[in-house]
Amino acid sequence: MLKKLSWYFFLVILFSEPTRAELPDFTQMVKANGTAIVNISTTQKANALEMDAAIKQQMPEGIPPEMEELFKHFLENPNGQGGGAPGGSAPEEAQSLGSGFIISQDGFVLTNHHVVKDAAEIVVKLTDRRELVAKLIGSDARTDIALLKVNATGLPVVNIGSAAQLQVGEWVLAIGSPFGFEQSATAGIVSAKGRSLPGGNYVPFIQTDVAINPGNSGGPLFNMKGEVVGINSQIYSRTGGFMGLSFSIPMDIAMNVVNQIKSNGKASHGWLGVQIQDVTRQLAESFGMKKPQGALISKVLPNSPAEKASLQIGDVITEFNGQQIEKSGDLPPMVGVTPINEEATLTIIRQGDTEKVNFKIGLLPDQDEKIVESKAEKKPTNKLGISVSNLTPEQTEALQNITGGVLVQEVGKGSARDAGIMRGDVILRIQNKVINDTDDFNKAINNMAEGKSVAVLIQRRGSPIFLALKIGK
Repeated sequence: MLKKLSWYFFLVILFSEPTRAELPDFTQMVKANGTAIVNISTTQKANALEMDAAIKQQMPEGIPPEMEELFKHFLENPNGQGGGAPGGSAPEEAQSLGSGFIISQDGFVLTNHHVVKDAAEIVVKLTDRRELVAKLIGSDARTDIALLKVNATGLPVVNIGSAAQLQVGEWVLAIGSPFGFEQSATAGIVSAKGRSLPGGNYVPFIQTDVAINPGNSGGPLFNMKGEVVGINSQIYSRTGGFMGLSFSIPMDIAMNVVNQIKSNGKASHGWLGVQIQDVTRQLAESFGMKKPQGALISKVLPNSPAEKASLQIGDVITEFNGQQIEKSGDLPPMVGVTPINEEATLTIIRQGDTEKVNFKIGLLPDQDEKIVESKAEKKPTNKLGISVSNLTPEQTEALQNITGGVLVQEVGKGSARDAGIMRGDVILRIQNKVINDTDDFNKAINNMAEGKSVAVLIQRRGSPIFLALKIGK
């Protein structure tokens, strides 16, 4: 009996042991792809002061003072070589480091635009220690992609994959040259997809926790099949060091740019011609939407495809060519990769009704807007807790592309401050009412029911923004 009980407890313990999943082994992947990963160094003639400024520009923001010398050492001597001309005005070589990978046997190399920007000379170092001067075929600042060419044949290449099937939680591998340490492999998981970053509106970044540092830029991000699914581009850090937030450009975006550069010498991007923002819960309520989703149009640019398609301020774009738009950052990459002059269809919500709008994709231009400050006199406050005034002719001219509107002079306690309205904002619309002057403004808010969420369109530092506020008592 005791023997049977002993066996029983043994079996219980045996099968009660938790199953331990084995961590992935990247050994074969590194061996198979390592020879296609390259180190990229650039040089530019500069005097000592210019070189020092260039080095500081490459240093991560917020780097602790005690780390500056270490960063400076690696940036000044990327190959581990000491020495160099002392200070003064004699010309020196300002250098920067990055990574890249070979995508064709005849010498095409892919890297980041910021790695080779303004370079006088680009040198690609292979794993067999050959150093080849590279020609810049073309680059695109909007997507941070650059295509290089070296004079060589029979080179090892990587397998190009797609980020479309990449899943959050999936293992990924990066290989590059952080701080000049070549062939450094780091691994992690996909943390998120479709991330929007400042200055990168046309790239739905892949976020990972892979350790990425200065020098990794331009290197590949592999999936578990050994395919390159992204190009390592940026990190987010408050200290200058790795903090578990790395961002890579999807290969689908990168190869679209590569193909355009090969065909046309440059990359072009599709354009709709709107400024957009996310729909908050409060804004969704004010627009009569069931849930917050889509891209809210806060401005329609003149002579744009959007204007020709009769899109309006306050429209909410929920689909592009049948693809759902959950947040505003989803839309620009979809439009950007669509060929110029191709017909496209939007699904929009306008004043509670769902509509389809067809338009032709335009060519993305460069645009800038001016910032304006007001010196107009203050007016008495209203029930929103703000004082407003009419715009002077000088202010209207300085603002550009604005007709009407009232200027916020002071913001006191109340729903306006809670909603984020600030002094210097120009209020253009309240709900669906265009505001031309203070009379329009007062009529609009006086007609609003207390406690109701209201969408207010403002212009701030040249950019239109929708804010949601509740009318107080």
